[in-house]
Amino acid sequence: MKKIFLIFSAFCILFIFSCKDLIVTEPESNLNVEDFEAAWKRINDVYPYLEFKKINWDSIHSVYRPLAEKARGDEFYLVLRDFLAELKDGHVYYRTKGGGEVYPYYPERHFKDRHAYSPFVVRTYFDKELRLTESSTVEYEILPENIGYAFIADFHKSYLVDEFPGVLDYLKDTKGLILDIRQKRGGDYKNIVAVVERFLTEPLERNDAYTMGEKWVIPPFQPAGPFQYTNPVVVLINGSTFSAGEFTTEILKQLPHVTAVGDTTGGGSVGGGDAGLYFLPSGKSIEIGFIDIRRYDGLPWEWLGIAPDILVEQTEADILAGRDKQLEYAIEMLK
Repeated sequence: MKKIFLIFSAFCILFIFSCKDLIVTEPESNLNVEDFEAAWKRINDVYPYLEFKKINWDSIHSVYRPLAEKARGDEFYLVLRDFLAELKDGHVYYRTKGGGEVYPYYPERHFKDRHAYSPFVVRTYFDKELRLTESSTVEYEILPENIGYAFIADFHKSYLVDEFPGVLDYLKDTKGLILDIRQKRGGDYKNIVAVVERFLTEPLERNDAYTMGEKWVIPPFQPAGPFQYTNPVVVLINGSTFSAGEFTTEILKQLPHVTAVGDTTGGGSVGGGDAGLYFLPSGKSIEIGFIDIRRYDGLPWEWLGIAPDILVEQTEADILAGRDKQLEYAIEMLK
């Protein structure tokens, strides 16, 4: 038995030394300073809100360059995290080769409202089980009093382009409609259009957008689909509504039969999507938006968010008590 143990121990030692790279790895690179300089310059060159946020980017360089110089190996990720967090932008993230996305900053309004909504509480207001689209992107049904309800869970891929027409067709004969876009984050512009175009009765000028200070020339939104929903619509929003959810809200708020109810959204208007991905010298990458998208009042909703037409505050305590006061308000409006 002792002999077998010694052979096994020798085998383990041999395996550990022959596979040392699997157990103790060297840092991915020693290009920390080069990575920092590249990241700083990229943001300086393309990020649209440094002046709007009153960020002294030269001063930020002076603070973080020495930290990048001192960092050893993966310690640089901590420097990069804090450095990118200075932008206070919920769209900004970094990632390693093959790694996940790390967001250094979330808006304060998101933390305030992230537990102030629950789909389980919402379902208690129905007398039947809610329907789901094939992708589970939209949960929808008709409330008592013939009020339609659709919770949009995702603006990614082409889910809404493909599935929202069927949802609206099911809800078309309701006397009012609640679009619930609380707790949303990000998505594809074509999905925003797929939703808003179904509520238009005439062309609507698009809100302004700029790249490197140059204004985009974009044709108006146009009504589309086999019919337009023209009965009263309530859009439910809160501090966790973000990015594409905010974009959709801002457009719909321009329509006379739409009312936004709830609380001010998170505040993330910078655009760029996949085109904003920038690779640093070591192979690490950062996402830095470069499109300045504005509200209809000419201001970005970055930081500011989209304010509701009617403020209805809601807390985690309300949810724990089994109440969704924002949904209740919307139901009363549409009765």
